[in-house]
Amino acid sequence: MSIGGFILRNAIRNKRRAFLSVLSVAVSLFLFVTLLVGLRELTQPPHDTGSAARIVVRNKISLGNLLPSRQKATIEKMPGVEAITPFTWFGGKFRGEEVLFGQFAVDPKVLLKVFAEARMTFEQFEAFEKDPTACIVGIKTCEKYGLKIGDFIKLQGTFWPLDLNLKLVGIYKGSIDDRNLFFNHRQLDEMPGSTGEVGTWWVKAKTLDAVAPLVQEINAAFSNTTAAVRAETEQAFQLSFISMWGNIKMLVLSICSVVVFTLVLVCASTMSMAIRERFRELAILKALGFRRRELFAFILAESFGLAATGALIGVGGASFLFNQTEIVVNASQNFLIAFEMTPRIMGQACVVAAILGIVSSIGPSLSVARMSVVQGLKTLD
Repeated sequence: MSIGGFILRNAIRNKRRAFLSVLSVAVSLFLFVTLLVGLRELTQPPHDTGSAARIVVRNKISLGNLLPSRQKATIEKMPGVEAITPFTWFGGKFRGEEVLFGQFAVDPKVLLKVFAEARMTFEQFEAFEKDPTACIVGIKTCEKYGLKIGDFIKLQGTFWPLDLNLKLVGIYKGSIDDRNLFFNHRQLDEMPGSTGEVGTWWVKAKTLDAVAPLVQEINAAFSNTTAAVRAETEQAFQLSFISMWGNIKMLVLSICSVVVFTLVLVCASTMSMAIRERFRELAILKALGFRRRELFAFILAESFGLAATGALIGVGGASFLFNQTEIVVNASQNFLIAFEMTPRIMGQACVVAAILGIVSSIGPSLSVARMSVVQGLKTLD
C-alpha cells in the first residue's frame, strides 16, 4: 500500500465521523464566506464610472424630511454643475406586494445626463420625455415580472397619497442597478395638496475636480435656511445607510472569529479522537522505524485533507451560489445590488482552512511525540 493510500484509508476509516467533520468544515466556511461577502457589499457598495461625479443632496435632518423645489434654481447656477434632477422615492405596492424595486420620480429631460451609464434607445427616451404618464424600467425588473413596452404599471401609494398608472415606454440597461423604475416628477407635483417638495437632489458635476468644491458650496448655500441640506458623494450617501446600523463591521468580524474558533475546537477534538484510537498502530510504526516527523506528516496530511475537502465543498458551493445565481439578491428584496465572492474572500477562506488543518494536527502530534512504544502497545489492551 502506498503512503497516500494509507493516509486516505485512515482518514475515512470511520466514515460517519469523516463525513461529519467535512460537513462541519464546509458549513462553517460557507457561513464565513457569506459573512465576508455581505460585509463587503455593505461597506463597499458597488459603483460605476459616473458615480464619482454624482452628488446627492438631502435634508440635513433626515431623509424623511423633504426639500423645497426652489432649491433647484440655486444649485443649477453654481459653477461646475452639469445637470440636476429631483430624485424622490415613491415606494408604492406593485401587484399587491410591498416595494420590490426602486421607484423614483425624476426629471426626464436630464435623467440620462445624470445617469449617463444607463442605455436606452432615442425613441424610448423621447417618449419618456414627452409623456408625463410614462415610465422607464430596468431590464432586470422587466425580465423578472415579464414586462414589455406598452404595458401599464399600477403602483399603489403607501408613503404618498397617490396611486399611479404608468405606461412603460422604455427599458434601460448598463447601469450599476438595472432594476429601478423612473417616472415623471410632475405626477407628484400635480397631485392634490402638493407643496412641490422633493426627496433629494441628484447633481452631476462637470468634472471630478469640481465635486469637492460643489459639495461645500451646496452645503453653505442653504446652511442658514429652514431646509438645511447635506450634500455628499453618491458613495458616501450609500454608506450613510450602513452607519445607521452602528458598527456593523465589528459585529460581522466578531461573528467570523467565533465561527473560526468554534470550528478549530471541533476539528481538533475530532482529530484527537481519531488519533487516540490508533495509538497502538502508531506505536507499531514507531517500532518499525518510522520517525516522529514522518508520523507528524501522516497526521498533518489527514487533518489537512479533511479541512481541504470541506473547504472545497463550502467555498466552491458559495462561489457558485453567489456568482452564478441571484438567490441572495432576490432574498434581500433587492436591498443588495450584488452579492459577489471575490478572489480575495475565496483566498481568505482557503487560508482559514489551511490554518485549521495545521492547528487541528498539533494536539494529536504532540500526544504521539510523547508516547513511547510500550505505552502505545498497552493503550488498547
